[in-house]
Amino acid sequence: MIHRLIGTSLLAAALLPLDRTAAQTLSPDLATIARSAGKPDIPGLTIVWLAPWDDYRKAPWRNIIVHQTEGGSGSARNGARAQAKNPTRRGVTVWVETDGTVYWAVPETIVTTHGDGANRNDDKYIDNKPTYRQVTRGNSIGIEFAGNYPDVTRPATEAQIAAWRILVKVLRARYDIPAERVYAHNWIDYKDARYCEGCELAKLARDPGF
Repeated sequence: MIHRLIGTSLLAAALLPLDRTAAQTLSPDLATIARSAGKPDIPGLTIVWLAPWDDYRKAPWRNIIVHQTEGGSGSARNGARAQAKNPTRRGVTVWVETDGTVYWAVPETIVTTHGDGANRNDDKYIDNKPTYRQVTRGNSIGIEFAGNYPDVTRPATEAQIAAWRILVKVLRARYDIPAERVYAHNWIDYKDARYCEGCELAKLARDPGF
């Protein structure tokens, strides 16, 4: 009984640092995985590890920025592989293919070149006072959803949304990121006026029922 109580206490202590809202949406097993290292199997996700997880406490991420790219099927795989070869190139840490496959491209301590410096300050989509020049590549992990070519207004696929449902919870739990710090690229930067890049996916991530 004593050993069982000690084990229960240790598990509870391990989960305490997690963002509470994120942790409550994860199963105990998935919450533990979210703070692990290496190349874990994440239930519900097909994930290709081009770089393993290390100690989550070394990562600088306080925000999540959702991107979409004008690429066809296969472009996330190709983008992730190019990112792995040149980690600081224009791109992101995590790429999501049209079939829902997730590619973790670079070590989580690497700052990739994404975002444009949080230059939006017009409050068009959200209040930009806390984001202007503050939600930058240096403190924000980037997620790229591929496949909106040739129609940039094409939404994410059902498979991508299903993967996002799990992936965003794992990222939030791993890095203690509350839902209100998940941003669409268009919310913080002046981007392509033809569509709102990442907006629907960011809205989903902030929805308590997602």
